[in-house]
Amino acid sequence: MTDKSAICRLPNHSGIIRALTDDDIVAATAIYAHHVETGTGSFETVAPSVKDMAARFAELRNAHYPTLVAVNADELVMGFAYAGPYKPRAAYKHTVEDSIYIHPDHMGMGIGRALLISIIDQARLQGYKQMMAVIGGSDNHGSIKLHASLGFTLIGTAQNIGFKFNDMVDVVFMQRDLETDE
Repeated sequence: MTDKSAICRLPNHSGIIRALTDDDIVAATAIYAHHVETGTGSFETVAPSVKDMAARFAELRNAHYPTLVAVNADELVMGFAYAGPYKPRAAYKHTVEDSIYIHPDHMGMGIGRALLISIIDQARLQGYKQMMAVIGGSDNHGSIKLHASLGFTLIGTAQNIGFKFNDMVDVVFMQRDLETDE
């Protein structure tokens, strides 16, 4: 691990945040699969393959969206985050949606917060004006609290619009203005 590739250091000097590379895709896929299979943070019901995730990350990177990983000194991926298009229509071109996924062994260590701060900073540097958080599950208190602590405002909750694990699931919408310092 070299500091030249670091966007920022993680809390307690436990690693760095840097741009996601092809070498990170297998680990990121495993982290994402865990969240698909165990939670409502993603509304996918079947975990995508490494090939599918590689294509998704390539599409994001080719469109110049920020894609980041948090790694420890051994380059073990502890989490990843990216900003992607909020909606495909042209009028949304200045708005991005964030996504953050943390390895279950590394939750509660400040990694999600560091990744979200970095994604906000990278999106701001790239000229985006607004960031949306589309949070699966109104009971996803960790994600809601994290976003609120970093200046996201609750826009509303769409009730019972997803179906996962044999239950209807809400979606919480939060928004952050990237042109203000919060």
